Amino acid sequence: MTRQLAVFDCDGTLVDGQADVCDAMEFAFSDAGLEPPDRNDIRRSVGLSLPFAIRRLAPDLDDLQCDTIVEKYKFAFRSRRTQGHLREPLYDGIADLLGRLQHNGWDLAVATGKSDRGLIACLEGHGIKSQFVSLQTADRHPSKPHPAMLEAALFEAGATPGQAVMIGDTSFDMEMARAANVRAIGVAWGYHTSDDLMLAGAQAVASDPHHLEQLL
Repeated sequence: MTRQLAVFDCDGTLVDGQADVCDAMEFAFSDAGLEPPDRNDIRRSVGLSLPFAIRRLAPDLDDLQCDTIVEKYKFAFRSRRTQGHLREPLYDGIADLLGRLQHNGWDLAVATGKSDRGLIACLEGHGIKSQFVSLQTADRHPSKPHPAMLEAALFEAGATPGQAVMIGDTSFDMEMARAANVRAIGVAWGYHTSDDLMLAGAQAVASDPHHLEQLL
């Protein structure tokens, strides 16, 4: 019998990578000679694939400027990681939640705007990579809210849309779930408001990991 599948976003849902994302984005724009976006706008773009997020933050950029900022952002983020300065802590209660879900018969997956390298480094750093049966990233799929990465997670896990739930902190996650006909649950500890999540299609919004477990 196919187990139920819980698909998690990463940044803002499993881990708090907000400060490093803002720092790297500000560096990328400044180093390119451009005014950095407002930090609140940067936070609201988390969850999108990097080029898509940059286009959202600065829609007037030409292709060359956008590509330059993408590379500068990657350089800044990678430098922080290799120097041991990266701060992507798991949210309190997440590690225990993942273990309990597995014990109760859930398969786990990730669908994220991170790169393959970034996601693997993050999950391995917290010792939880082996808990996931599918890892889907922006390297191989269109940006959220396109449903491609969620559909790929369903395929790899052998689950149908009715057996799965998408868990995330942004309206992009909720819209992606709706596009894939998958139930969506928002989390209140991330980057978009509970109202935004409900308007985007969340069935409910969890206030903390214990509440999320109850909703599941």
